[in-house]
Amino acid sequence: MRNLSVLVILTAFLFSCSNLEQTTDSKITPSLKLISSIEIPFDETFQNTKVGGLSGIDYDAKNDLYYLISDDRSVFNDSRFYTAKIRLLANKVERIDFLSVVTLKNATGKAFGNWNTTPTTSADPEDIRFNPTTNTLVWISEGARVITADKEILQNPSLNFMDLKGDYMGNITLPENLTMQKLEKGPRNNGTLEGIAFDKKYKIIYTNIEEPLFEDGNQANTNKGGLIRLYQFDAKTKNNTAQYGYQLEPIASEPNPKGAFAVNGVSAIQYYGENQLLVVERSYSTGTQACTVKVFLCDLKKATNVKDYPSLQNQKLELASKKLILNMDDLGIFIDNIEGLTFGPILTNGNPSMIFVSDNNFSDKQKTQVLVFELVK
Repeated sequence: MRNLSVLVILTAFLFSCSNLEQTTDSKITPSLKLISSIEIPFDETFQNTKVGGLSGIDYDAKNDLYYLISDDRSVFNDSRFYTAKIRLLANKVERIDFLSVVTLKNATGKAFGNWNTTPTTSADPEDIRFNPTTNTLVWISEGARVITADKEILQNPSLNFMDLKGDYMGNITLPENLTMQKLEKGPRNNGTLEGIAFDKKYKIIYTNIEEPLFEDGNQANTNKGGLIRLYQFDAKTKNNTAQYGYQLEPIASEPNPKGAFAVNGVSAIQYYGENQLLVVERSYSTGTQACTVKVFLCDLKKATNVKDYPSLQNQKLELASKKLILNMDDLGIFIDNIEGLTFGPILTNGNPSMIFVSDNNFSDKQKTQVLVFELVK
């Protein structure tokens, strides 16, 4: 949702409440400078598919190739991902060239079903990462929990492996607290797995839930943020080796009308360094078209491993630390529903680039934005 060059100097962020302690770290933190942006038109199509719902992006540096996953639940077209080239000239985005579209396959080798007609056979893709050591991809489906008087859909989230043709290569058995339940226990609907990140050696997979588990407390409101979990897996054994508590920010603005829908949650993560993740929090409130998007440097080194904690409530534990490195409100441009980020190519001055993409929810009222930042260390 915007476009101006701004240098954002990082500020330290400290939070503590009751028995929860949030660790802090004295290391120098980076800053992000917006250098270019481009919008993909709402009516963009590629190979007879509607380009939209872009919820995750990753970069293959060796081949200068991007993978972008759409969160289409096979409603407009089959659930899919795209490959593309993002053309930079003198650090400015000139254009985006889509190269291919690949259908996601389930364990039987078939395309996922349509959410509107056969919801239990559908998928809700939210993020994608490329593993250059195996030349394969990992992606997540958020699942669903819909409990109404005339409908009950309990679809578990999933963390899946596939080849470059979209063919299923297995998945990770997720911990029990990510199982969808009819009772108010476990994940909330539209609040489960949202981001993925590999560590530098592709031996660890990180993922996050967007909003708190029911047993971990309330969702964020305008006064206080909720507690979510970051999950760590061994990429080889596929075991869940750790879970960490993370404190969300409050919702950025009061919805209008009061009491209408509003949310703040983690929409994307990116590995930054040993025990460190970049964490994107995205806040939206009815009545305000733009989103408030904040990027934090999160450190897990001193955080308590809460894998065996049935609840984060009333516990003596240390949360993951967080330092604010960017509030996109400060850019002075419109920012939409940011849901993906990746390191991009090295810029002409030798600094890394970071690329963010927004999900337009297939709505002509929203934008698909690609924002390119310079990472200044």
